[in-house]
Amino acid sequence: MRPAFSLPVARFWLAAVVALAFACLADAAELPVLTGRVVDRADLIDAATETALVNKLAAFEAKSSDQLVVATIPSLEGEALEPYANRLFRAWGLGQAGQNNGVLLLVARDDRKIRIEVGYGLEGTLTDLHSKLIIDNVIVPAFRVGDFAGGIARGADEILAVLSGDAAEVASRLKRSTERTEEIPWPSVIFVTIFCVIFFGSIGFTLLAPVYGRKIAPGRYEWLGMEVDTRGSGSGGSSGRSSSSSGGWSSSGGGFSGGGGSSGGGGASGGW
Repeated sequence: MRPAFSLPVARFWLAAVVALAFACLADAAELPVLTGRVVDRADLIDAATETALVNKLAAFEAKSSDQLVVATIPSLEGEALEPYANRLFRAWGLGQAGQNNGVLLLVARDDRKIRIEVGYGLEGTLTDLHSKLIIDNVIVPAFRVGDFAGGIARGADEILAVLSGDAAEVASRLKRSTERTEEIPWPSVIFVTIFCVIFFGSIGFTLLAPVYGRKIAPGRYEWLGMEVDTRGSGSGGSSGRSSSSSGGWSSSGGGFSGGGGSSGGGGASGGW
């Protein structure tokens, strides 16, 4: 008995699949090339602001190893903002491989959209709420009065403040600016913290310090009056996030690139 699936039918479905693939490719906007910590394809940032911003991002990266890159594009060319931002983040490999400590601040000029895309490794520090507050309360107000360079620069400052360990202060200040209050359940936080310290010891400190502590150096946090090193105890203490020279990570010299980091879609979006 011959199969019902004939050659003409097979050819039809093959053509349909190929057409669908080309349609998907056509809907995907072209990604810009990573040329530096600021890629201003939409010409929204003046030269002086860009220079100051690049220097600030470079200094922060050298101190903490976290990588923030700012990108502006003319248009998404019909593609949705979130998939585009994630594709761009992954294509550029922001943050170190294994640490995924990169952040992308993306502005699509003609679509009037903003996205903060956060790498896996920083989602516990730069939360979706922090990203949304920064977009809505810092970047958008500046954009609405035409101050694109200022909005981007101040937005980057707030992102760096959160990554530096000032997350609670930044969130509190931005919430107050819109008269929105969300009380932190401190009794529950303290109870959980004490429980983890007692029952998990050093493991608990290693897990909770990056979340509740203040970052003082790559892989090192100050929490509950103690200094916690989450990098492990490799030979000579050289293992961990401080080894930022591998994986294509380039902070100085003749080029610039991401270090192979990735993102799973954490962050927030907004528009003006």
